[in-house]
Amino acid sequence: MRLAVISVQGKDYHPNRRLIEAARSRGLSLELLHPFHTWCALTGEGAGLLEGRPAPTLAFPRVGSTISPYTLLLLRHLELLGCRLVNRPAAVETASFKDRCLQTLSAAGIKVPDTVFINRPQAWAAAVERLGGYPLVAKLPQGRQGRGVALLLGEAEADLARRLWLRQRRGILLQRYLPPQDRRDIRVLVVGGRAAAAVELTPPPGEFRANVHLGGRARSLETDGEAGRLAVRAAQALGLEVAGVDLVRVGDKMYYAMEVNHSPGFQGLEEATGLDVAGLLLDHALKIARET
Repeated sequence: MRLAVISVQGKDYHPNRRLIEAARSRGLSLELLHPFHTWCALTGEGAGLLEGRPAPTLAFPRVGSTISPYTLLLLRHLELLGCRLVNRPAAVETASFKDRCLQTLSAAGIKVPDTVFINRPQAWAAAVERLGGYPLVAKLPQGRQGRGVALLLGEAEADLARRLWLRQRRGILLQRYLPPQDRRDIRVLVVGGRAAAAVELTPPPGEFRANVHLGGRARSLETDGEAGRLAVRAAQALGLEVAGVDLVRVGDKMYYAMEVNHSPGFQGLEEATGLDVAGLLLDHALKIARET
């Protein structure tokens, strides 16, 4: 069996390194496929790779939410060659765009934060009014680890977002701001239809984003409550076998699904829970491979 991780990161990147170690401990080897060093070919005899090498039997797409159109093409091509991907291309594509992800969650009856999607400055005033005024959170459709997210306290920050972001014609998501002191940020790891681990994330002082990469602290949580059940529903709505589901709890019972990551980082989660996430992901993938 040929195993691979599709990633633009090298072997020292924590998830890739841990997956390689997990494979080695099981007597397997795992190769890294860089999406811009792997090229697709179609001939009268069918599909293949330009270099003539065989496609992997099983692969983990770990390309983040800034995934490119070519990378999506590569994922579909590998699937055409018989490679079993964890996660599948259609689910990866939906989760890669915050707007599509929120639409899919809403269609499944899962609460999402009040959000307006705009692509021209002329819609700005109406969007701000619809959301109840400043402060607001602005997000680019793609981005991860807190990048492409800005807190707009008033017109000064809003003017900068309009000029820099809308000029790129990528669109903006404007969301109602939920202050850190009034919410709990929760990340749930879903693997194979169950909540495998959960952590509560606390933003660092002076920061409204709770990402571990930005200095947020992670504390282990139980997975058998409402947050775990909601995370499983969110992952299933997007068709993801492996997902990092970001939830916010406001008050005692109100949960919102903020984002679903198809390629979740898990260093902070491993450190907070002691769970061997890489081994869990690999065992899930191997189970799938044996059943198909």
